[in-house]
Amino acid sequence: MPHREGTPVAAVHKPISQHFGKLLPYGKLLPVPPQCPAQRRPDRPWGRRGGRRAERSGSAGPGRAGPERSAREAALPRHRFAPRFGPAGMAGEPLSFRAFRAARPAGCQYGYGHGEGLSALRDREFPRLRGITYLDHAGSALFPESLLKAFTDDLRSNVYGNPHSQNISSKLTHDTIEHVRYRILQHFHTTAEDYTIIFTSGCTAALKLIAESFPWIPEGTKQPSSRFCYLTDSHTSVVGMRGIAASMNVLSVPIKPKEILLAKSRLPAEEQNCTTPHLFSYPAQSNFSGTKYPLSWIQDIKSGKLCPIKIPGKWFVLLDAASYVSSSPLDLGVHQADFIPISFYKIFGFPTGLGALLVNNRIAPLLRKTYFGGGTAAAYLAEEDFYFPRKSIAERFEDGTVSFLDIIALKHGFDVLEKLTGGMEKIKQHTFALAHYTYTVLSNLKYANGAPVVRIYSDTDFSNPDVQGPIINFNVLDENGDVLGFSQVDSMASLHNIHLRTGCFCNTGACQMHLGISNEDIQKNLQAGHVCGDNIDLIDGRPTGSVRISFGYMSSFEDAQTFLNFIIATRLSKLDTETPFQSVTKPTTECVPHDNSSFNSADKLSQILQISDGELRNIPSEAETTGRWQPLEPEAESIRAAVSETAVPTCRKGGKPITVAKIYLYPIKSCSAFEVAEWPVGNQGLLYDRNWMVVNQNGICMTQKQEPRLCLVNPSIDLKQKIMVIQAEGMDPISVPLEDNTGKEAVICESKVCSHRVKTYDCGERIADWLSTFLGRPCRLIRQSSDVKNKSHQKNTKGLSSATNISLSLVNEAQYLLINVASILQLKEHISARLKEPLEIEELIQRFRANIVISAPESFEEEEWVEISIGALQFQVVGPCSRCQIICIDQQSGERNKEILQSLSAARGRKTNFGIYLMNQPLHSSFSDTLSVGSQVLPVLKENTEIQPPTSSKEKCSG
Repeated sequence: MPHREGTPVAAVHKPISQHFGKLLPYGKLLPVPPQCPAQRRPDRPWGRRGGRRAERSGSAGPGRAGPERSAREAALPRHRFAPRFGPAGMAGEPLSFRAFRAARPAGCQYGYGHGEGLSALRDREFPRLRGITYLDHAGSALFPESLLKAFTDDLRSNVYGNPHSQNISSKLTHDTIEHVRYRILQHFHTTAEDYTIIFTSGCTAALKLIAESFPWIPEGTKQPSSRFCYLTDSHTSVVGMRGIAASMNVLSVPIKPKEILLAKSRLPAEEQNCTTPHLFSYPAQSNFSGTKYPLSWIQDIKSGKLCPIKIPGKWFVLLDAASYVSSSPLDLGVHQADFIPISFYKIFGFPTGLGALLVNNRIAPLLRKTYFGGGTAAAYLAEEDFYFPRKSIAERFEDGTVSFLDIIALKHGFDVLEKLTGGMEKIKQHTFALAHYTYTVLSNLKYANGAPVVRIYSDTDFSNPDVQGPIINFNVLDENGDVLGFSQVDSMASLHNIHLRTGCFCNTGACQMHLGISNEDIQKNLQAGHVCGDNIDLIDGRPTGSVRISFGYMSSFEDAQTFLNFIIATRLSKLDTETPFQSVTKPTTECVPHDNSSFNSADKLSQILQISDGELRNIPSEAETTGRWQPLEPEAESIRAAVSETAVPTCRKGGKPITVAKIYLYPIKSCSAFEVAEWPVGNQGLLYDRNWMVVNQNGICMTQKQEPRLCLVNPSIDLKQKIMVIQAEGMDPISVPLEDNTGKEAVICESKVCSHRVKTYDCGERIADWLSTFLGRPCRLIRQSSDVKNKSHQKNTKGLSSATNISLSLVNEAQYLLINVASILQLKEHISARLKEPLEIEELIQRFRANIVISAPESFEEEEWVEISIGALQFQVVGPCSRCQIICIDQQSGERNKEILQSLSAARGRKTNFGIYLMNQPLHSSFSDTLSVGSQVLPVLKENTEIQPPTSSKEKCSG
């Protein structure tokens, strides 16, 4: 039911408990799978009903797969945890700690039994998490304070030299590294008799080492050739091994999980005697969905009981344990895989860039190696092809000097983790308790019409930590069952300081399987401009990825509660379900008949939005308007007409002109605006617009996302005195010269703005001290170097000459950002209704940080333009501006209000686009290059042309 003006909010918001499906004790929520094989569906060995997408008449819709399901190992543990809900279950208080404790499966302990409790542990070890909900532990664990302290105390107390030397400090390093090797083996319940530790730069490097050194037998020899088989639910780094295999003339075969179940028959005895080595790789835990694949596969495959493909030979098993070991114990004394690659930051958070390959000693002597680096040779000749490797497998494969200080840090990582948690089994119980509860609540959230709020991608019912890890993968749906793009969910989560991950998580196979994306879809999406890691989340209404949350050993109930409250607040608020307003229908020429549906749609929208001329004139302005619109000179008119031969000028009722209402430039990126009545235009946009930026002590650009108080820094440009004056409350004004300081004393360095490299130079200690004092953190002011900026920060713009490179200042996307007052007014009404308080239009204009503010009769008509001219200046529309959380910051106070972005998303139908990017097209005429308030804006529309978003994969914002 739509919200009525004046109705109390409580009257239209249902109690939270009413948004849930019927919440029963968990053992009853999803029935236990039948134990009789005859009763169990072969395509659903785990009895999963609601975790994966629901089948609808066996057909695949947007974001849904067809009837085919991925299968899992049938011989999984069959026990289920007894339900622990009280008589009332979770109904009534689903987000309370009481409900969480009631839902916790028997045998799953929350916390680690410390007298101080988990909250005290977090306060002491992770104070930086205050106010942050970190839910990307599958991406990286977070290091505790005591780990760093123990490590740095160690470094301060001992001298560690290069382990390849023979002096006392080097001997200490060598012995410590060997101790760490044993500690790693102990952690995985094995010994040096069975496994060797080879240190690498990470799991990916370990996988590459396996591919390069495995004893493959290529095609075309007298012996049967080798095969590399991998589960399709594998990380990119595993799939990438097939490139090395192919270079060695070895075939690679992808295996779907269900195909393992169908490959149980043994090979004939004579074929089992074949010694051709084959390699099968699978993850102990899917980094996409958290599914834990059976460790029993290791022995079954090595013994021949389970065959990935029917081919004579001997199978070796690569167990990708990187995701699994972050929250679960791995016993290599029982499950003796041949290769186990890991990355230590997944376990401890620190150090990064260090991993290991655990190699079973039975296969280690068979590994081949061609390159040899420092420390790996027992002897070699420089003048002859003679090389004899070291006897130790570890020394033979660890080329060069290992990262010995990082390896020493591992010792403290193991010590601290054991002290804080009591071991991996307790971490497994703790993290699963949180995942189980979150899944239970999340999967039962319903809209008023009964439609689910999320679609969870999983093949388990989250009832058993032996088959499910602490990862939940999902997409958010609207009331009609359509997927909301993951980029929007990520943006909204950022407003609540929730850190999660989106996309396909370097696991395209699992993403395809769960989201129903075909191979053809992947290729078409690539042609449409979508690449891994970008923010293109929907193509033709179908999701290209999803949202993932994951829990770690320091995660708390409050983290789960905050996340669930975020989903409920952003999806189940009645105000979020109102009919969104859309951009106007593409304007048409007067020759279109009056019964044309597009024309009528525009008419109807005009009637909805009544904007008087007075409203447009009364917008407050700091700069007096000096120019008034005059009929265009013949030359300017011919310029506009010559923009495109196929252009059709927009036509609006009454012929009211569109004019420039305000002009802003932002001399310092992400700082306050400087409003002007007219301003020179340079080859990068408005003169001095975003020529400077503030960076932190590491030289990284600071924006209002990290430091909202930047908006309180007020720069202004004095062209006569050739200075920029910077002011802030409580600070004496300070000036910076406009002249470039690129002489011999200036040190040119390279910085980065979004994905663009720029050449900059530092503006000195005086302004650095001023900014550091005001912001309360070390920072510096840098400026783009004019000597090299034309070469370093350019953008090829679609539609311009192929030889034309548009030069950019320190902006993110384009030279100009334009917004429309009419669009602001319509959005203002929507936001004011949600906030239940008036909102000044000037405040909204400042939040959107545009360069050019226009007054147009129709709201959002600017989104239908492809080119515009303002006086003698011509601009091409690059695309819409997709808004980020900066619009949530009040530019006068620096205070955040996350309702602004949420309102924009709700108002625009799940999109956060507002305003359009412009590029100035080079123009050769006698007109001066000046932009003035009051100038007429002449837009041009190309028939059947859609405005495409910029090609950058980065989040768009005005900065």
